[in-house]
Amino acid sequence: MTLTPEQLIGFVNMVFWPFVRITALLMASPLFGAKTFPVRQRIILGMLVAILISPLLPAVPAIQAFSAEGMLITAQQVVIGVAMGFILQMVFGALVVGGQAIATSMGLGFAATIDPQNGVQVPVISQFFLILATLVFLALNGHLVLIETIVESFYLWPIALGPLPENLAMHTVTWIAEVFKGALLIALPAVAAILLVNLAFGVMTRAAPQINIFAVGFPITIIAGFIMIMLSLPVFLPQFAALLEAGFLQMLVILE
Repeated sequence: MTLTPEQLIGFVNMVFWPFVRITALLMASPLFGAKTFPVRQRIILGMLVAILISPLLPAVPAIQAFSAEGMLITAQQVVIGVAMGFILQMVFGALVVGGQAIATSMGLGFAATIDPQNGVQVPVISQFFLILATLVFLALNGHLVLIETIVESFYLWPIALGPLPENLAMHTVTWIAEVFKGALLIALPAVAAILLVNLAFGVMTRAAPQINIFAVGFPITIIAGFIMIMLSLPVFLPQFAALLEAGFLQMLVILE
């Protein structure tokens, strides 16, 4: 059986452009986009997913991938993939913001460690939340839902020569506001409890000025913060699951 040039171009494009969008998404998404995740394995994973889902996708245009039109389509797939991965990355970013708020109120803002996902310093409370969120993400089959979302994105915005989704930037900015609200909800119980402890210390200082409030208050604030984190964990898990579900939905909303 002999393949014509048009058939060969169609076969290559059927895998190449989905591979570009999938790999861009994996590079920007949490867990797969971590600095500890090797780039070679990331590319291999993107290629395997593209080969497996390519028969399920709508037809791609018969344009040479390295022509001017093909390069425009490639750039479009990169932007869409990065935007979708950024939406999901912001869900984990909410935990960093929430953990930083708790750590600062506890007096542990100086205790920082390296985040293996991004390679930057974050408070230890944020790192604890990130590890917990990663385990919850895997336990809820978030990696499988991510692949399902990728497949769905090709039906909402098929591979074609044309402009980017009209409301891509606006939906992304709106999602940042939602993520900030989620970070406040995660940090609010512990921060409010520590605020009450600090108010109690203020009353004690006024009643007994001879007490060294810094020597007494610092360890009590840290202990109260850890107790509140422990008590708020049952609330944290459903809040993160709801935020994660909203993130997967927002990944598709930006393509509408």
